[in-house]
Amino acid sequence: MEGNYYMIHDYLIFTAVFAIFLFLAAAVFLFSQNQSIKLKNAKLSTANKLIEQRLNEVQLEHIGTKLNPHLFKNILNSVQSHAYHTYMSLDKLANVLDYILYESNNKFVSPKEELNFALSLIEINKIKVNPLFDFRIKSKIDKSDEIYEEKVFAPLLSVDLIENAFKHTDFLAQDSFISIQLELEDGIFIMKVSNKASLKNMLEKEKSGFGSQSLDQRLKMIYNSSYSLQKNSKNGIFTAELTINLREFYDKMRYS
Repeated sequence: MEGNYYMIHDYLIFTAVFAIFLFLAAAVFLFSQNQSIKLKNAKLSTANKLIEQRLNEVQLEHIGTKLNPHLFKNILNSVQSHAYHTYMSLDKLANVLDYILYESNNKFVSPKEELNFALSLIEINKIKVNPLFDFRIKSKIDKSDEIYEEKVFAPLLSVDLIENAFKHTDFLAQDSFISIQLELEDGIFIMKVSNKASLKNMLEKEKSGFGSQSLDQRLKMIYNSSYSLQKNSKNGIFTAELTINLREFYDKMRYS
């Protein structure tokens, strides 16, 4: 009887050890499979990110090819219609063309370069405006800001807001005006454009074309959560305000 007891005892121990071994083997196998699945998912995630990044780049390139000729045509029309300002026009035009030809193909430029371009573009557009027209421009740029000369600004972002202000302003109204404010402080870029627009032009702005759509697309693809673009109209006055947290975006670029 005692021998049978030990046999049963040894059998139970063997069964228990074997069960533990099977459990550990199954656990190791499942862990290995889980790690393999995680590795595959990580590779797929990386591949998806690369594909998404390339698609964004292609979209941006496509937008750029449409935007530059459109901008160039508008600038030439402005200069041609006011030949008596030839010298000043050509000087500003040279700055704008240099920027379009040599800088706009870059993925990023500095706020300094974009702001100089924006001011030249404004001066070119002012040529077609009556000298007595209420035109207001305010610039508050902190040139000591470390972001000022960093490559963090997508080129030609200022075009849409400036050109729309001139395009849709009701120049015949007595209280008509255009106001453009440019700010860079503590790494925050702000561009606020307001103008007096006719009802017809306000409706056209609501259904604005390629320029406005491309601006929204580029901002979303490039700056994601680091920007805001607010547009509103009240009492015949249209206002668009673009804010970009360039410092936040710069930090993301450095640590990504």
